[in-house]
Formats: sequence, structure tokens, C-alpha cells
Amino acid sequence: MNKYQQLIDSDRQNIWHPYSALGSDQPIFPVVSAHGVRLKLADDRELIDGMSSWWCAIHGYNHPQINQAITSQLTHMSHIMFGGLTHPPAVELAKTLVDITPSSLDSVFFSDSGSVAVEVAMKMAIQYWHDKQQPEKQAFLSLRSGYHGDTFGAMSVCDPVTGMHSLFNDALAQQFFIDAPTSEFSSPCNSSDLNNLQTALAKHHEKIAAFILEPVVQGAGGMRFYSADFLNQARSLCDQYNVLLVFDEIATGFGRTGKLFACEYSNIQADIMCIGKALTGGYLSLAATLTNREISHTISNGEPGVFMHGPTFMANPLACTAANASIKLLLESNWQDKISAIESWLKPSLEKCDSLKNVANVRVLGAIGVVECTHAVDMKKIQTAFVEKGVWIRPFGKLIYLMPPYIINQTDTEHLCNAIYEVLNNET
Repeated sequence: MNKYQQLIDSDRQNIWHPYSALGSDQPIFPVVSAHGVRLKLADDRELIDGMSSWWCAIHGYNHPQINQAITSQLTHMSHIMFGGLTHPPAVELAKTLVDITPSSLDSVFFSDSGSVAVEVAMKMAIQYWHDKQQPEKQAFLSLRSGYHGDTFGAMSVCDPVTGMHSLFNDALAQQFFIDAPTSEFSSPCNSSDLNNLQTALAKHHEKIAAFILEPVVQGAGGMRFYSADFLNQARSLCDQYNVLLVFDEIATGFGRTGKLFACEYSNIQADIMCIGKALTGGYLSLAATLTNREISHTISNGEPGVFMHGPTFMANPLACTAANASIKLLLESNWQDKISAIESWLKPSLEKCDSLKNVANVRVLGAIGVVECTHAVDMKKIQTAFVEKGVWIRPFGKLIYLMPPYIINQTDTEHLCNAIYEVLNNET
């Protein structure tokens, strides 16, 4: 038995993969190295990565500057507890995040993952209202087709019907939902979307701590793009009804949509913002929840006078170092031009999929390309077909999408798009 098959067989004996059954016969592909935009399999095949490893490896793999920063940090310390201690990488990262995010966000809480960053945001909102003597405000308003993570609090604000967590509905906190905005990305917010939000807030605002949403792009809940003006209206209505506004920028942050943060397509700021994924350039798990001084001071001067959360690996020095290096690399590059170029390559290359009978819609924004099919894809079949085309694309449900690393070139981008067209064309 060759090494490639040995790895697969050993994996299936013991390992659960995301959203999979133990020992599943769904195809898995052993990777032994990664460089640039390519993944090298154990059988020496190479795949062009169209996923940025779930949207986080924005600089590609094995980047020398990030490698060097982490290697240097290892000679000092790999980890220390953050309770009662601090360290230069965390201090530098917090300052940078305050500098590059919307101006009102000046308090930073580090955590381990995007889901936990959302949990932290929800706890902040509840604790804030408790300290404002409004403890009845413990529920959340969210958008249908939204996705905010896999932990229990985060699951409760994901789509309750079509979302991947419907199995747990009876165990989750019951939240309030409105339909996802139908206003097009480049259009003003329509009256229907505005009325849905206003009606929900007018009816339930006394119970609602915060309205949480993914700005402009709904990610894993449907890869939908909607009007930035909806964010403007949301800010006004949240102020009117005394509800906090939370932006989940975990998938959209650090340039993916063409803005450094997707909320910049609007002219407003959230009370709390969650970031993660691309924060470290895909090197290590790290996330952060940022809030304004009103919330951080209210919690810090309330009862019990501390924010009630504290992960063991909070502000891990290696992860903070990777984040500092990744953000520096991004900001010192011509990233806006790169995103614009990727968008210009994706649009014509994916649009030809519109002619296929099994395609319902094609849409592109920044370095995000989406082909929505008329029916859910056969993952076992389509994943293998993509690998045979020399690409790594991981669809879900009806959606085949691309979020490539920012360093990708036109030839590799078009190869990814052509693979989608050819695989779907073979299905018709």
C-alpha cells in the first residue's frame, strides 16, 4: 500500500473532519506541503487553491516574511498566559487593529476563533445592558441566511431553518430573525427591507441586546451580496430603538470585498465588530472582538466590574506575531489593485457558467466569485472532479465559490474558473 492510501486509511480510522461522518467514504486528499497558491498532495499532484483555506490564507502559503516573524518569535516564547501578563506582539496588534478599524472601536478582546469572537460579542452586549440596568435585553436580532459560527451562542443567531445547525434548534436560545435583505449591492435599501427591520425592532426592542449581521456579504449562509445602504438604515434604527449593532467581519475583513472591512461600503460604524480568519494570514487561529469606549467602560465600571470571559490561549504570542506580520504585509502591498484585478478576472471567466442549465446565478464582488446551482451538488463526485482538474474548490449546498489568495495570477484564476465551467458542463 502506498503512502497516499496509508494516510487516507489511517485518517478514516480516527479523525472527524468538518461536517462529516467518522469513517466517511467522502473523498479526502492528503496534503504534504503548500507554497504560494498551490497545495502538494502526497502523490505529488499539485492543486491551485481557490479557497484560501476557508478564506484565511490571503498571502498564500509559506510566505517568507510571516515565516521569519514566527521563527523569530519562537526564540523568545511561544505562549504565556494573558491573565495578569502582556507581551509586545499583543500590544502591537491591538494598537494596529484600533488604528485600521472604524474610529469608534478602541477596545480589543482577543480570542481563539471566529465563533468565539461572536460569543464574546454577544456576552459583551448582554453584560453591557445588565450594567445599564436593563437586564431584560438578552436576545438578539439576526438575518436569515446568516452564518456566525458553530458554538452554541453563535449557532443561535445563524439561520434557524436553512442553516446547518437546525438539529440543535430546541437546545438553542431563541432569537429574533428577519428576512435577508433583497436590495442589490449597488442599490439603495428598498422599503421592504427597511420595513422588516423596523417592524422587528419596534416589536421586540425591549428584549433585544443587539442586531448582529455580516456586512454586505453573507458568507457560509448563502454567499449573498446586499446593499450597503441597509447598514446605514440599520444604524439609524438601532439608535432609535436603543439596540446595539454588531458587525461580523470574520469572513469579509482584511480586503476580501475590495474594502479593508466590508462595513466601509457604508458610512456608519458598529458598536461591536468581530474579526478573524484572515487576521493571521492563515497561519494560526486567532480572532478579536472590538468595541467602543462606552461599552468597555460601562462593563468595566459595572457589576462585577470585569468582562466575564478569558480563553487559555488568549492573545497567543505566535498568533499575534503572525497577525502583525500579515497585516503589515497587506497594508504595505497594493492590495486594492490586487483585489480589483482578481475581480476583473473572475467576472468574465465565471459569467460563461450562466449559459449552463444547472446554474441559477453567477455573482462576483472583490475577490469573491460565486456560482449558484439550481440544485445541491454531489460533493463526493464534484470534489474528485475538481481535483482531477488540478484545483482545490470546496462547494457547499448549491454553491460553488472562489476566494483565492490575493497573490494569485490571472492564469491560475482562469484555470479555477474554467474548471468550474467544465465540471458543471459535464453534468448537463
